[in-house]
Amino acid sequence: MKPMVASLVFPRDRFEKKILFPWAVLVVLFFQGPAPAAEYFSLDGYVDAHPKQKQITQAFSNRVRAKGIPLEKGAQKRPVAISFIYPGEQVSDYWRRSILSFKRRMDEIQIKYMIKECFTKPVVDYRIQEKQIRQALSDDPDYLVFTLDINKHRRIIERIITKQRPKLILQNITTPLKTWEGKQPFLYVGFDHERGARMIAEHFMEKTGGQGRYALLYFSQGHVSRMRGDTFIDFLKAHSRLELVSSYYTDGNRARSRQAATEILNEFPGIRFIYACSTDVALGAMDALTANNKSGDILLNGWGGGSSELEAIEAKRMDATVMRMNDDNGVAMAEAVRLDIEGKKKEVPTVFSGSFVLIQKGIPKNELDRHKKWAFRYSGH
Repeated sequence: MKPMVASLVFPRDRFEKKILFPWAVLVVLFFQGPAPAAEYFSLDGYVDAHPKQKQITQAFSNRVRAKGIPLEKGAQKRPVAISFIYPGEQVSDYWRRSILSFKRRMDEIQIKYMIKECFTKPVVDYRIQEKQIRQALSDDPDYLVFTLDINKHRRIIERIITKQRPKLILQNITTPLKTWEGKQPFLYVGFDHERGARMIAEHFMEKTGGQGRYALLYFSQGHVSRMRGDTFIDFLKAHSRLELVSSYYTDGNRARSRQAATEILNEFPGIRFIYACSTDVALGAMDALTANNKSGDILLNGWGGGSSELEAIEAKRMDATVMRMNDDNGVAMAEAVRLDIEGKKKEVPTVFSGSFVLIQKGIPKNELDRHKKWAFRYSGH
């Protein structure tokens, strides 16, 4: 059976027509479709193409894992200004923990800073985010941090990179663009979506014996969905006999994800599992499984391992998640700023990806607590 790909909110033809207003180029950075896969380096592919990055990345990773050391005396002449533009209004606590861990690591290493934070809902608040980007640029910060679903309209970001002010930290993307070679952003930082997707795929293959049918709930039509969703599909095609029968774009909305999962359960009651591409999507699917008395019969994953997912796993309402060692992200950004202030920019890797742990239902409490202690070492348990 050919899998069905449905969009509960913005079919592509309607969606693109909605982005017609001044400064739209800033907005499509977040919301149009992804660039072709050939335009990206994979995380491993980038290191292979730039061998010197391997040693730089290893040294930087050691720095992220170690206790913070105070900034060199006299290195900082004035507080650094940093603007954050985050889609943080969602159940996932990834974004909130990232900025909290960043601040606490900056305090630990004794860097003086001024921060402006802008939080919105993911995907849908494009007009608000457009204004926030314009405001951030007008404030002339030293660093600008935001997330990015890459697409063909990149003139604004390329203009910023060319000017090298503000310095760009692109969060939640670890796949550098090939077309930006020689002028990459200051730092790509996050947790590699492809690696996480493969870990969950291997888990479901083990649970199902590699046979049966499944459904998939995407985030939005963009880079994250392709890296987490399409990577997952391709991996299962290559390594199992599992068959995708249905998939939906949900825009990361819990209610829409519940609606999509309900439709899937009605049409394909015998599926083995539902693969969810984000926390809010997973929780929506969990709501549908609970309402239809399917919890435990149909497997479901989380994505990221934040507090809400871990609680669902402990309550046995979710089968597994790939847990980010969340605070690696904020610590990495703080250490990159620190090296830059100290005049050691060459020691900042182009890409930093934090580590994952697969968490399954039934994990011993002491083991889960150990992972929480490290993952949330700055942002709190």
